[in-house]
Amino acid sequence: MAKPASNPYLSRRDFLRLSIALGGAAALTSFLEGCSKAQIDQGTILSPTDALEIPTLTQEMVPTTAPAQEQIKPTETNTVPSATPIEPVDNGIARVAFVKTRDRADGVHKALGLLGINPAMGKHVFLKPNFNSSDPPPGSTHPEVLIALVMGLKEMGAKMITVGDRSGMGDTRQVMDKIGVFRLADELDFDTVVFDELKLQDWVMIQPPGSHWKKGFPFARPCLEAEALVQTCCLKTHRYGGHFSMSLKNSVGMVAKRPEGENHDFMQELHSSSHQRRMIAEINTAYSPALIVLDGVEAFISGGPDEGERASPEVILAGRDRIALDAVGIALLRYFGCKTEVSRGKIFQQEQIARAVDLGLGVDSPEKIQFLTGESDSAAYSEQIKEILLAG
Repeated sequence: MAKPASNPYLSRRDFLRLSIALGGAAALTSFLEGCSKAQIDQGTILSPTDALEIPTLTQEMVPTTAPAQEQIKPTETNTVPSATPIEPVDNGIARVAFVKTRDRADGVHKALGLLGINPAMGKHVFLKPNFNSSDPPPGSTHPEVLIALVMGLKEMGAKMITVGDRSGMGDTRQVMDKIGVFRLADELDFDTVVFDELKLQDWVMIQPPGSHWKKGFPFARPCLEAEALVQTCCLKTHRYGGHFSMSLKNSVGMVAKRPEGENHDFMQELHSSSHQRRMIAEINTAYSPALIVLDGVEAFISGGPDEGERASPEVILAGRDRIALDAVGIALLRYFGCKTEVSRGKIFQQEQIARAVDLGLGVDSPEKIQFLTGESDSAAYSEQIKEILLAG
C-alpha cells in the first residue's frame, strides 16, 4: 500500500497559527485553578469556557538536575511489584474525555479542560510521544498534538518539559529531526532526549513478578526520574503481533533495544515471543502516567504501526487510565470496521488489556469507564462507542 504524500514538518506560518490559536490556553489555566479554589470535583463535566477570570500563570522554564539515584546496570534486576496505583476517582471509575473534532490543537485543549486535572504544576514533566517512525499520523504523533500538549503543560505550570522516545522503525534522531521536534524544542523551549543515545547507567532493569520477560526489561531512567510522565499516543492496529498500538503499546518506546554493552536484543525477544502482548502490558508496571492524550483524528483500521488502511474517527481522548483509553480505542476501531484480531472477542479479553487488568493497571470492566463530553455532537458520538464498549 503506497504511503500518502505528506510533509510532517510544520512551516513557521503553521507554527505561529497554532500558537495564536492556543493562546486560549490561558483559559485552561484559569479553569484548572478555578476548580481547585472552588473545591470542584476534578471530574465534573465543565467546558474550558466555564473558567474563572484568573491571570494567566507564567513561570520561567529553568532546567534543573534530576535527583541522583543509584546506578543500576542492565545486567542487574530491580524488582517492581506493581505500578504506582492510579488515584481513585469515584470508586474506581475511569474518566475519559471524549472530544469529536478534526482540529487536533483545539481537541487537545478541550479534552484537558474536560478532564479537569493538573498533573504538571511545579513539576519536571517527561512527555513521551509516538515517534516509532517518521510516517505521517497515525504513524507518528502529529506536531500539532505535540505543540498543544507542550503549551498546555506550560500553562499548567510545568517547571520543565522533556520530550523523548526510541524509534522502532528508523534512527530515532533522524526520525525526530524529520518530524521537526528539535526545531519545535527551540521554538517552545523544551528539552529533548534520544533514547538510542543513552548510556548504560541511564537504563534501569525491571522485572515484574510473574513476568514473561526472560530477565526483565531495561527502562529509560529519564522517564522514571521525571516528576510527572505524560504520554500521547495514536489510534491504530499493529500488524507485527501487538494487534493494536495505543497507550499500553506506546510504552514500548521507553524500553531499550540493546543498551550500550549489552548483547541481548530486548526488542527481538519481545517481537518473537508468543507472549508479546502480555509483555507489552508488563512494561507498563514500570510507571503510572499522570496524563494520556490519544489522537484519534485519524486511525489505521488494518496494518500499522507505520502505514495501513485509514479511517477518520475524528476524536481526541484524554485520561489517566491506560486500560480505559485503549478499550475505548478498540471500540472506535470496531466502529470503523476493523477486521483484524482487534475485532475478535470481548474487548477486555484482548491480551494486552487482560494482562494489564491482572497487573492492576486500571479498571477491570467497561462499566467502570465514564465519558466526559462538552457538547451534543461529542455526547451522541460517545454513546455509540459506549454501546460497542459495553457489548464487548
